[in-house]
Amino acid sequence: MSTASETDTTGGVLAEQLLRLTRRLHRIQKRHLEPLGITPAQSRLLRLVSHYDGAEPPRMADLAARLEVVPRAVTTLVDGLEAAACVRRAPDPANRRVIRIELTDTGRATLRRLRNARTDAAEEILAPLTAEQRLVLGGLLDALADAPAEPHC
Repeated sequence: MSTASETDTTGGVLAEQLLRLTRRLHRIQKRHLEPLGITPAQSRLLRLVSHYDGAEPPRMADLAARLEVVPRAVTTLVDGLEAAACVRRAPDPANRRVIRIELTDTGRATLRRLRNARTDAAEEILAPLTAEQRLVLGGLLDALADAPAEPHC
């Protein structure tokens, strides 16, 4: 049976390993996205807008809420994606004060290239693992991602 201090030490080591992996993942993904002229944050926003494709396009406030950022951050991301012709701002036909964000054909093509870049980045990160290790890691990540959130005290 492990003691509380052993558990704390193990938890601290795991936390540090996860942080190092997250930083490495971010660096590798950024390197794979750079040739596309898209930042990781713009990539997330573009993917989010694509989930609305075929439905009513999202408002800036919808995107900010889903990304858990302040609306100003979304404005900056949309500005960059709009300059790259990946999205466009469109007035809501029911309420002209509301602006919706629509994916463009260029945005759809960019998404396809982004998916390839993300796959290449993931392959680079996972290269040291065997197929069996990848399955185990996938199961562990699912368990962590699907764990219920702890209430804050």
